[in-house]
Parts: sequence; structure tokens; C-alpha cells
Amino acid sequence: MDADNPNRKNRDTPQWALYQRENFWKINDGEKPLFNTEPGKLEDLAKEKLTQGGWYYASSNAGSSYTHLANRQAFYRHKIIPRQLVDTNVRTTSTTIFGHKVSAPIGFAPIGINKIYHPLGELPVAKVAKELNLPYCLSTAGSTAIEDVAAANGDGPRFYQLYMPHDDELTVSLLTRAFKSGFDVCILTTDTWQLGWRHDDVAEGNYAFYRGIGADLGLTDPVFQKRLAAAGIDPKKDPQRAGAMWIDNVWHGRAHDWSKIPWLIKTWKEISGGKPFCLKGIQSVADAKKAVEVGVDGIVVSNHAGRQVDGAIASLDALENIVAAVGDKTYIMFDSGVRGGSDVCKALALGAKFVWVGRLWVWGLSIMGEAGVRHVMKSLLADFDILMTVGGFQNVEQMMDRDILGKVSLGELLARMVKSPLIVII
Repeated sequence: MDADNPNRKNRDTPQWALYQRENFWKINDGEKPLFNTEPGKLEDLAKEKLTQGGWYYASSNAGSSYTHLANRQAFYRHKIIPRQLVDTNVRTTSTTIFGHKVSAPIGFAPIGINKIYHPLGELPVAKVAKELNLPYCLSTAGSTAIEDVAAANGDGPRFYQLYMPHDDELTVSLLTRAFKSGFDVCILTTDTWQLGWRHDDVAEGNYAFYRGIGADLGLTDPVFQKRLAAAGIDPKKDPQRAGAMWIDNVWHGRAHDWSKIPWLIKTWKEISGGKPFCLKGIQSVADAKKAVEVGVDGIVVSNHAGRQVDGAIASLDALENIVAAVGDKTYIMFDSGVRGGSDVCKALALGAKFVWVGRLWVWGLSIMGEAGVRHVMKSLLADFDILMTVGGFQNVEQMMDRDILGKVSLGELLARMVKSPLIVII
């Protein structure tokens, strides 16, 4: 690839594709690329680096992993139809999400307890997100104080993902802290009042919060500190009970219902001065219509990457149904099962405006901390940028077209599964 490509100066985003050349050239300088970012090899390397508990928590899925499997199969069924002899020399990967112009329609999905993957937890992830100008979403189950994550993210675009307690004062405190720290979109996760049944985690008693690990976001909250004091718990002397009390307020096993959503929207809008509010975890058309009815600004079509309900619909299949029903009425985002630039393209073609990525950057964080996150996400951006030029896309909007996709027949899928069982597990 020509490093002096004259079109570079006319692009409004970096020429991410040059990261391929950088890695090809390293051997000449006595270096090697950091590690292989092929998803299967990436996952294997992360397994080597992580503790057993860290590996189980990062890799586990609900039940028999059938929903995780369905997510990957759905991507396989849809096929990109490339166009040729298109002038993609001044292409752009940029898009806009809730007023933020960002480098690509790709964001850092909210994932909790980052300190079980790396001692610095969420900080290096937030730093890299800012550096790449990609949205970063902080989980309520995060293992670092909201304010510290914001400092690491600098002036990067950042959203706050809420697991809503049944303690309204605590909810208000969390949202207030988030907005004061520059998180200007609230995303309520609706599918995790309690963790799904994940066999490995249960078998090993693998719950970091009950071991006194990862509750820093809660332990730094002034309202929760009052709750700890009232319960007679000193988090320094008894981190296990403090961690348990925090997470039992977050993943409490007590469902909220639609009647609570108007209060939450109103509360967030008052705190933030009218900033966007979204729901994450929507899979049914009925729920998508209800979300629009109650006034959300966006939804994330997500099955939590197959970690909550086993045997559920693939998130990509749910996306098609939901876009057909409410695609013109709200801002639709997507996550679950994304492993490369082509997956991002397919989700956009099926109607998503934005795509969240999770496990890929978790593996990078686990392998090499900040450098690992940067390598994985720059590789993903390069993959996406190269797809645009070789696939004939000048901008993201041109990917938002159902006609760019063909579809594999069920017969072909079954035949391929027989010949190559890997299709069903990657």
C-alpha cells in the first residue's frame, strides 16, 4: 500500500488501512506485529494470559451457548456483494452518533469488571477509545470510579450504561456522577437483572464481586457509601461483604418493568438537560414498538452476546425484524457476535446505524493491556477501511442498504456445517 497516497490529505478520517502496511513493514525494523487478531487465535491467546476466573467470566455464555452459536451463524448466512471499479480513494469511515462525529460506526461496548482482565481496569480502554475517536460506554459493573474513567477518556465521546438498582436515590447518584463526568448518553440494559446461568462460572464459584474484586465504581459512590455505613460494613476491612452488597444492588434479581421507564427517562433528562436515553437488550418487535411509545431516543438490538438467554434468536435476525417495524422511528444500534469489519458492514446493511464491539477488545486488554486494546481496535478499523475500498463503498451510508447482501440458503448452510464443524462454533 502506498504510504504517500495523495488521497490521504483529502480524507476526513485517518487512512486506517495503512495499519496493514505498518505491520507488514515491522520485520524490516527487527520487530513483529504484536499478536494475531484473527478472532479464534485472539481468544486462544487471551485464554493463555488470563486467570481461570478471568477466562471463564470473559468467555462464558448462557446454558449450552446456543444463542452465541446462533449469533455467528446469522452472520455467516448473510453475504456481502462487492461492487467493482468504484472510486473509493477519498472514502470516509466516519459517522455521527447523538451529535458526536466519530471515526467509524464502531464503539466500545460496556463490559464490567475490567480489572479481572488487567490491573488498570477500564482506564487503558477509555484512553484508547479517545485516541481513536470511537465512543466508549462504561458499565455500571465497571471496576473503576466513574470520574477516573472520564479523566482517562479526556474529551472523547462517552456514554454510560446503567444497571438500575431498586434504590432510586442510588440510581440518581450514579446518573448524576456520570453526567457531571461527561457521559452524555444513558443506556439502560434491560436483560440482566441477574446473570444468566453460565455453567463454568457457577461450577467454580467465579463471581469477582463476592471475592471483594471490582466494586470500585460502587464503593466510590456517596449514596452507596451511606448504605454501607448503615449496614455496618467497612469496605477496607470486609471487601467481600462490601462487594457483595454493591453487586446485589446492581444484579439484584428483581426485574423492573415498563412502568419504571418514564420515571427513568424523566430523571435522566432532568439531570442531563435533555440528553439521549436508550434501551439495550431489545430483541422483539413488540418491545421495540413499546420503547418508541415510551419515548426512548434509541435502542441497542442485543442479546448480550448470548450470555443471558440460551436458545434465543440471533441478534442479527432480531435486527432485521426490528428495523422493519421501527427503523424510521428511533436510532437503532446493534451488538452481539461481531468479530470483524464485514460483520459491522452486515449489521449496517440490515438497518443498524451503529455497532458496538465487546469481546474483541477484552481479549486485547487481557493479552497486552493498553497496547493490546489499541492493536485490536486499529486492526478492526483497518479491516473495515480495507473492506470499503475493495468492496466498493465510499462511505458508511452506502453500506446501509439491504441490497448489498445476498443470503446463504439453509441447505448450503447445513452442507457447510457437515463439512466444516468450525462454522458452528466460531
